[in-house]
Amino acid sequence: MAQRALDRLPNAIEGDGRLDRPGHRLEQGLAFTENLLGVTGGRARGVLHGVWLGHPLHPVFTDLPIGCWTTALVLDLTGQKRAARTAVGVGIAGALAAAVTGLHDWQHTHDDARRVGLVHGTLNTLALGLYGVSWWQRGRGHHLRGLLAALLGYPVIMTSAFLGGTLVYRHRIGVDHTDERLEPRHFTRVMAERDLPDRSPHRARAGAVEVVLVRAEGRIHALENACPHLGGPLSQGWLRDGSLTCPWHGSRFDLSGGQSLNGPATAPAPCFQTRVRDGWIEVRRAPAVATAPPGSALVHQQEVQP
Repeated sequence: MAQRALDRLPNAIEGDGRLDRPGHRLEQGLAFTENLLGVTGGRARGVLHGVWLGHPLHPVFTDLPIGCWTTALVLDLTGQKRAARTAVGVGIAGALAAAVTGLHDWQHTHDDARRVGLVHGTLNTLALGLYGVSWWQRGRGHHLRGLLAALLGYPVIMTSAFLGGTLVYRHRIGVDHTDERLEPRHFTRVMAERDLPDRSPHRARAGAVEVVLVRAEGRIHALENACPHLGGPLSQGWLRDGSLTCPWHGSRFDLSGGQSLNGPATAPAPCFQTRVRDGWIEVRRAPAVATAPPGSALVHQQEVQP
């Protein structure tokens, strides 16, 4: 019963088409602003997405406002007014950072996830405004007014946090969308070498896994075909300076190692070893993981066979 009751909110948001128009306008405004500031094609894009961190940067900041504002509530209950105001202020700084990184990620979402993200961001903005009033009123010596604003803002931020969890665990926003299987573990034929043109991504299948093959500068590269961000088909992308660009949101991946170069994908595209035998291109998953304990199931699964 409790689960059904909790599901009503995200279900209602996902089914509300009225959210599409304001969401589209907000996305246009964000794109214009980022183009104006040079974020779209610059290094700042990858920084805001969290490429350097290896996973989205936004969740790092979301813990700050929730933790600090919870701490402020406890401090208020124990009569520590000055410390409570400090906690509110630190939470506001974290919320601002979360807003910037969250908006940067949100514009690369679609459909139901975009609707949930729009409401999630709206609630965060409302909570930020209430806690801003709380911090200001406390500074003027009106502690009771500041406490009231905080008490109004706390259930708002917790509701927003619930929707944030919906984005991650239901819609898999920020989650690696590549195939978790370690196949193929042995070299597997995928296509005849003569059929692979130069500098043109080509989709092929290695057992149950789709790969994209690229011949560039005399070498044959193979990555998993699904973009780690939202599963976009890399075989429909294009080459640029030794990298492959996803056609959906512009994530770029190094051909040699699969590393994400700019986001919104933060996880690397799984890479495959390649060789040519008897006129056929063969691939296998690479590389083996050397950090697992010797003899463990993980090492056995990822064991590289000749």
